[in-house]
This record gives sequence, C-alpha cells and structure tokens, in this order.
Amino acid sequence: MIAIITGDIINSENYAVSEWIDILKNYLSKYGESPKDWDIYRGDEFQLKIPQKEVLSAAIHIKALLKTIKGLDVRMGIGLGTETFKGAGVSESNGPAYRRSGRTFESLKEDKLNLTIATGNEFYDDTLNLMLKLALDFMNDWSTVSAEIVVMAFEHPKASQSDLAKQLGIQQSAVSQRQKRARLDLVFELLEYYDKILKNIHQ
Repeated sequence: MIAIITGDIINSENYAVSEWIDILKNYLSKYGESPKDWDIYRGDEFQLKIPQKEVLSAAIHIKALLKTIKGLDVRMGIGLGTETFKGAGVSESNGPAYRRSGRTFESLKEDKLNLTIATGNEFYDDTLNLMLKLALDFMNDWSTVSAEIVVMAFEHPKASQSDLAKQLGIQQSAVSQRQKRARLDLVFELLEYYDKILKNIHQ
C-alpha cells in the first residue's frame, strides 16, 4: 500500500522557476530518487510516491514550503492504494493509488479546492475531505511568516518555542503568536485524526 501526491504550482507563471524549483526538489528528494519515486514534469507539475502514513503531513509541508514565497501556492490530489505496475518512473507507474490521485487532482480546479484525498473508502473520504476543506480555510490564508513557522514545526518537531525564537531572531512570545495565527494546533490535530483513520482503513 502506497500513497501518491499529484500536484501543480499555483501562480507559477508569475515566477521564475528558479524561485521555487530547488525548494520543491530538496523536499521531494527526501523520499527517494527521481524519476523512480518522484518527478517534476510539464514545467510545474509533480508526482511523489510516499508511505501512506506520511502523505498528509508531506502535502501540508509542501504547501507551507511554497507559501513561504509570497503569492505562490500548490494544488494536490492524494490517492491511497496499491501499485500494480512499476514503470521506469513514478509518472509511468500505475495502480489504484495513481488513479485515485490523478482523479482527485483533475477535479480540484472544478471544485475550487487545492487539496483533496481519495482513500478508496467513501465514508472516510467524505470525512477527511470535509476536514481538509475546513483546514484550507486558514491554510490558504497563511502569510509567508505563518508558512515559515509551519515549516519549522515540521522540520524541528522537538524544538521548543525558545529554540525557534533563537533561530528566527525574535521573541518567544512572537513565536507563540505566529503559531497561533497559523493554527498549528489544528494542523497537528488533523494529522493525528488522519493516523486514526488510516488504522481503521487497514483493519
């Protein structure tokens, strides 16, 4: 069982590729090699094969990374399932996880959403996608500063507020304010809930 993220960069046409491509490549390469495990194609589209347990936090992490650049955002369709054909690269491979990811990605523009998931279980899809819709209400509005604090929370999960304050050269109270504004507590509650759902799907 795997997960596939199919995504594209929103507003990429207004930016030089060099402004965002290294940020995305560096992140994707944590999950393996291109084009076997991830690929960037057609200019601003990408695909990533990733363990199911990590896929939602990876998608939110990618969103936060790209939103550290003012005006950029990302659309992503997540598909869970199996891989029935392994091509030379991730974009040539196939299986339910790929098809679900592709279908959810294709419906994003129409639905005016930029993050949805298809698990293969209709009840859990409805629940998770409603929660994602509610979470996008604040995640889409992350400022570059909010996005930066989210990235730091993902990349330094054990760091205290005072550690982060030192790194950013700001007061601890400012870190606390930024975390509140980014609704970081809700992001982590959503990820905990996703973990629970995943256990139920695989029972």
